[in-house]
Amino acid sequence: MNLWVCILLTSASTLLAEAASPAPIAIPTPSDIASGTNSASFVARQPQSVFEVQLALARIGISPGSLDGLFGPKTRLALLAFQQKENLPAPGALDASTKSRLVLATPPFTNYTVTSEDLSRLRPLGKTWLEKSRQDRLDYETILELVAEKSESHPRLIQLLNPSVDWTNLLAGTLVTLPNVEPAPVRGKAAFARIHLETRTLHVLDEVTNLLAHFPCSIAAFAEKRPVGELHVVTVALNPNYTFDPENFPESPEARDITGKLVLEPGPNNPVGTVWIGLDKPGYGIHGTPRPEQVGRAESHGCFRLANWNAEFFARMVRVGMPVFVEP
Repeated sequence: MNLWVCILLTSASTLLAEAASPAPIAIPTPSDIASGTNSASFVARQPQSVFEVQLALARIGISPGSLDGLFGPKTRLALLAFQQKENLPAPGALDASTKSRLVLATPPFTNYTVTSEDLSRLRPLGKTWLEKSRQDRLDYETILELVAEKSESHPRLIQLLNPSVDWTNLLAGTLVTLPNVEPAPVRGKAAFARIHLETRTLHVLDEVTNLLAHFPCSIAAFAEKRPVGELHVVTVALNPNYTFDPENFPESPEARDITGKLVLEPGPNNPVGTVWIGLDKPGYGIHGTPRPEQVGRAESHGCFRLANWNAEFFARMVRVGMPVFVEP
């Protein structure tokens, strides 16, 4: 294991152990939001809040998970990854030297108009595997879910930014304010990835171990289901369907009543989200999830879950045969 990874894991373990209840989000005022959506008058500057730090990190491919304005463990780990990449001191602390290396070049907020196409995508999500298998698509259930994922944000943050919006009865043409997340550029050719089980993070690195991307990830709920060692990418599928095999879910009463496999159609609420990256251990992969705000937990059957937007970004960087090292 190289020195960079050793330092990162040691510091990350300390941060996770010390993480207390996050500070309350500082809700932007209407004037803050109005000025924060004006591209013509915006001047590049350092981030001025935890939310803006999260946004600046997300824009360079160092994901703090769902943007929520809270200085929690996933934000601390993203900061730590950035600081190690930039050779900065104060691991995981939001100090002046770290802020000075993060820049917001464009406004932190943007306005989005809900369209009739957005509304046409909405589908009630079946409660059972059988109900889900009968749907034409596993798309978003609500506009709040759609715009939260579009802006890589926690739904709670979107509600705070739009206090006057009735999310239960939205019409086409409704204007909402969203975090202005811009797609992170692919800054180099990925040579391999490392998944750290202890910190529940996935790092993408180049041939000389420069960090190209950082993502929070969920891991298996049970330790015996967590593979350790070298795996390899064998397939990359965008907007995949999902085959439900009841034999893989012995704990499910419903699965015991299903006699054969079920095929679930694609969509962001598909069990593997919008991306499936298969690994050379049968049944294992790196994939998206219908619940991005829950990424970072120990809850899966063995696969590694990323937020859909991070899985899509990762899919742009991987190649068949690329090593994925899973470390304790």
